[in-house]
Amino acid sequence: MTTTTTTRTGLALSDVVLTFGDGDTQVNALDHVDLTVTPGEIVAVVGPSGAGKSSLLAVAGGLTTPTSGSVVVGGADLTSMSKAALARYRRDHVGFVFQSGNLVPALTAIDQLRLVEKITGRRAATPPQKLLESVGMAEHAKRRPGRLSGGERQRVGIARALVASPSVLLVDEPTAALDRRRSHEIVELLARQTHEFGVATVMVTHDHDVLEHCDRVLEMVDGRLRAV
Repeated sequence: MTTTTTTRTGLALSDVVLTFGDGDTQVNALDHVDLTVTPGEIVAVVGPSGAGKSSLLAVAGGLTTPTSGSVVVGGADLTSMSKAALARYRRDHVGFVFQSGNLVPALTAIDQLRLVEKITGRRAATPPQKLLESVGMAEHAKRRPGRLSGGERQRVGIARALVASPSVLLVDEPTAALDRRRSHEIVELLARQTHEFGVATVMVTHDHDVLEHCDRVLEMVDGRLRAV
């Protein structure tokens, strides 16, 4: 599939180590991880529970600072930023999609996206209504999460994550609560949006059935990342 031309850079982790504990209890959640994801590329990361997948997303999104190594998002090294600067940069350059969509119960689908505009203080490059159209949710724009199916909530979550035109999109188990057909629909949608919007996407998943929609598949075992 043709990737959207963009001047943005994606995600680059270089020799990243994340250590918890000390002495005999020390554990390397991430063990000298190198990962580059280009704009318009969707990379799936698989592996057993406890392998370090969640730690990878947390470090890549600037939620956790690694013990050592560099994390570059959109051309900026997150590990060199102050906490305040990091929070602003994460808000403007990193999109997150969670397992259940993580939507605000009281807000309609369209207002979920407008809330991001309000928080960032700027209008989205692609208007919220257009983003909902792009994920097939335009006709449900006025519905609250309680009136949406699991797959529909995930679609809104994807659209919301794209409001700020992020450099990086981090996706945590998007199909965990979905049946097989809807799982394929959601990951196929993620791949399409990744290519269309030129965002560098990392998706953590246990669902091997949906890997065909991804550009690359990597496996994480004991904090180490390797090609499948």
